[in-house]
Amino acid sequence: MKRADTVGIIGAGTFGTALGSVLARAGRRVILWSRDVAVVQAIQTSRRGPRFPSAPLPEPLEATSDPRRLASEARFLVLAVSSTNVRDRARELGDVLDGSHIVVHAIGALATPTNERVSEVMAQGLPTLKLGVLAGPALPADLVEGHFASMVVASAFDEVVAEARRLLNVPPALRLYGSRDLAGVELASALSGAYVIALGLCDGLGMTAGPRAVLITRAIAEAARLGAAAGAEARTFSGLAGLGNILVRSSSDRSADYLLGRRLADGVITADGVRTEGARAAITGRELAKQLRVRMPVLEGVAAVLSGKLEPKDAAQLLGDNVASEE
Repeated sequence: MKRADTVGIIGAGTFGTALGSVLARAGRRVILWSRDVAVVQAIQTSRRGPRFPSAPLPEPLEATSDPRRLASEARFLVLAVSSTNVRDRARELGDVLDGSHIVVHAIGALATPTNERVSEVMAQGLPTLKLGVLAGPALPADLVEGHFASMVVASAFDEVVAEARRLLNVPPALRLYGSRDLAGVELASALSGAYVIALGLCDGLGMTAGPRAVLITRAIAEAARLGAAAGAEARTFSGLAGLGNILVRSSSDRSADYLLGRRLADGVITADGVRTEGARAAITGRELAKQLRVRMPVLEGVAAVLSGKLEPKDAAQLLGDNVASEE
């Protein structure tokens, strides 16, 4: 199969494995790159990845630990690693990629510790300008099981959006929509994880449907304010990457961020045990809001709980008071 028709996925974690699985089932050639040689061998020999051991991986999916092979055999790449590893992976890939490659990331957080959008960090380490983001309410387990899912790809370059839709749009399992609002989709995706934690927390403490709807509405409004201050389009936050993400993930026990919120409400885990992307987005998003002088009471409440400065019950009361006082 041609290099232009091959999808390279960087990272054999939950989302990377799930995306590779759904694409391979549709007949796409996929090369999954992992730095862990044991993971690569397991995929190649048993056709199963460690994140989804019960789901066999289709034959068109291959695995490699060689970044040069990935660069030479796939022009279109999806970066699916933790936000804490973005900078290192961008530097590593910068040694093997060139200006012909297209790279989109699927990371729902801001980069630490600088509070930059992930595409901004990618631009610092990669030799290509053709960058974008893949976001939306597609849960990894749903992708692996073949359930209907939709996502959006955003980039300042029409070629990036067109190639992403050509290679990743495999209906009915995965439908892909396009946008030129790169900053908006990145911020909406990151902040949605933080708001899903807030909803899990409030659900765990018994919030009823009416206040829950108000909380969602206010979350979208304040996220859009931050987006506008960062140069994004406000309407993006009511789309798949923002509102769509929140609605799907805050109603599923398959969402790590939602489960985190519920566990915080139950007192099962402590704030210093938080490791989800939504949790990281809450902390970094709060700092970005301070830099841009944007008032974000819902995000501030979530960040305060995660940093151990506010008890969950007090946070739920604070969130309720803030959303009730908003216009």
